[in-house]
Amino acid sequence: MAMPEKSSDVKPTEECGSFPEIIELNVGGQVYITRYPTLISIPGSRLWEMFSVKNPCSLIQDNKGRFFIDRDGFLFRYVLDYMRDMQVVLPDHFPECGRLHREAEYFKLPELAKMLAPKMNKLNSIGNVSCPIDLEELSPSIDTTFNFSSTNSIHISGPDNPMVLRAAPGSELKKAGFITIGYRGSYTLGRDSQTDAKFRRVARIMVCGKISLAKEVFGDTLNESRDPDRPPERYTSRYYLKFTFLEQAFDKLADAGFHMVACNSTGTCTVTHDQTDDRIWTSYTEYVFYRE
Repeated sequence: MAMPEKSSDVKPTEECGSFPEIIELNVGGQVYITRYPTLISIPGSRLWEMFSVKNPCSLIQDNKGRFFIDRDGFLFRYVLDYMRDMQVVLPDHFPECGRLHREAEYFKLPELAKMLAPKMNKLNSIGNVSCPIDLEELSPSIDTTFNFSSTNSIHISGPDNPMVLRAAPGSELKKAGFITIGYRGSYTLGRDSQTDAKFRRVARIMVCGKISLAKEVFGDTLNESRDPDRPPERYTSRYYLKFTFLEQAFDKLADAGFHMVACNSTGTCTVTHDQTDDRIWTSYTEYVFYRE
């Protein structure tokens, strides 16, 4: 009698025996690709436990077969850097030391936690110093409450570093910088220009500049789908607005204290029909705004 075939969705035991040389991770939605020896480079760490003691089939995987870790995907890059080189280089004025210290403890990396301790102490000491500050350099992922007082101080309540920051006298607590607005416009012009002209048909208004400034000015009207999850201190040229009225964008920039410092435009013309002499004019225009 013929034996029934095994179900195709059951993995053979040998497939779960070892990890591949190159491993893909999904950490909180962020994808990382690294070598297997990197993940087991520090005995006793949580990653060493996951990829040395356990087998592939015992770990959670996403729908694309990546090993899933439910932690902060942005901060994991520094954890992985430390696993590679046994050291970590942080950006200047890095505001996430407390959260990264917590990640180091979770991944059982005591030496990394020791390296972060002096930086945390330095960040905590900012509350006793009067200095101009950039509020947007605090991570958007941190739960922070701001209370502005009449003494030109900001009381910040957060999970890691409750403190009081004092701005320099006379400062408005706003960061200087540039924002560039660009758009492609087109209109059709025929023999009878008065009846056939369609002026400034704008398909999309693009925003270029620092992430924190763009979010401050445009808020919920900013479409970030083409460049998501970027930290506030980085720059982008892929944001665009959810509306198509240039004057509305100008009003928002003016309300935030920006003024126009330059503009430029280029254009092309295409003949659409030889008989009617209809032409389509297409232009690309940029406006540069600056706030002191």
